[in-house]
Amino acid sequence: MARQRISSGSEFEAKIGYSRAVRDGDWVFVAGTTGFDYATMTISDDPAAQADQCLANIDAALRQAGASMADVVRIRYILPDGGDFEPCWPVLAKWLGDVRPAATMIIAGLMDPRMKIEIEVTARIVTA
Repeated sequence: MARQRISSGSEFEAKIGYSRAVRDGDWVFVAGTTGFDYATMTISDDPAAQADQCLANIDAALRQAGASMADVVRIRYILPDGGDFEPCWPVLAKWLGDVRPAATMIIAGLMDPRMKIEIEVTARIVTA
């Protein structure tokens, strides 16, 4: 399979020069994704709600690439405030509790002060 670029339709992709996700063979790499609802370009103040929206955005990108959350093998969480991570745990477990990918949580500044979490994933599509 040739390399396939996946777009969310976010204006940032064209402005900055990246894709929401790239599928290369059986691998899907999803760029760091924040909790913006791309349809309305709004973002919640709640870290857990942002995490849920991040994962919904990631799920949509994975599906466009022919993958699913069940294919996720690696996940990275980036938060400006480490204290916001624990409130996100139930949301993360809802989306990935059975998948249990390798995970890393990083504390770092994000581009917009409204962003409380950014999530990046790598998935591998397993063909039977």
